[in-house]
Amino acid sequence: MPTPKTILLHLDSSARTAERVRVARELAEAFDAEVVAQPCTLTALMRYPYALEASADAMQIMQALDEDCRDKAHAVLMAAGAGSARLRWREPLVDAPWGFSHCAIYADLLVLGQRDADDPAAGELPPDFLSSVLVQSGRPALVLPYAGPIGPIGRNVLIAWKESGEAARAVSAGLPWLTRAEAVHAVCYGEGADASLDSLQAYLAAHGVKVAVHPGGHEDADAGEHLLSRAADVGADLLVMGCYGHSRAREWVLGGATRSILQSMTVPVLMSH
Repeated sequence: MPTPKTILLHLDSSARTAERVRVARELAEAFDAEVVAQPCTLTALMRYPYALEASADAMQIMQALDEDCRDKAHAVLMAAGAGSARLRWREPLVDAPWGFSHCAIYADLLVLGQRDADDPAAGELPPDFLSSVLVQSGRPALVLPYAGPIGPIGRNVLIAWKESGEAARAVSAGLPWLTRAEAVHAVCYGEGADASLDSLQAYLAAHGVKVAVHPGGHEDADAGEHLLSRAADVGADLLVMGCYGHSRAREWVLGGATRSILQSMTVPVLMSH
């Protein structure tokens, strides 16, 4: 995959928005790309529907809350963007947050944040916002953890390999990092792991990427925890993996490892559905 040229950055009022802006700016500089900074939150009226039955003053308060949310996102972009001409502000979506997945279709890469239920701004988005964007858009996304410092990304990469379309698309999307990395590791679980890792090695060797492989043993319900443990063992600063999920009764149901990683991630994760 060529380096991403269009990056869609999600903005809200969460504490880690500035970190997402900084990372997106650094990616744009590294890949000679443009970043579209898209504020996207539920409107105050969606969060406080009882205001429909309240006074006109209450409706004005709802509008003021929306404007405040927008202004905060814009201020963070201006501050963390450090004046970069590569970052472009886009006005809030009229169909937010559902319209974000549609915008994502026209981006090479998304920069999103892990949900932090303890953040006061968590209510600005539906709990399944991240998973729905990943599954609906089909675009690769760099998801940043809500805790801990984020240093340079992509010097030491761990691939969670599986012979699936999702994992293959994630690896393809990760090539701009893999070809520049100082070290690349790959882990695979289940029967036939050795053979599939050999095939992955051959594929990446054609791209000039040398991979250290790690058969992970039997696949089980704790695969997500095993991946995070492996990432820590090899000192990875980026995890590349497929995003597994499907729609059921208008809800997005994620696979066990995907759900575990999105809940407990300790390093940035490049995911693709």
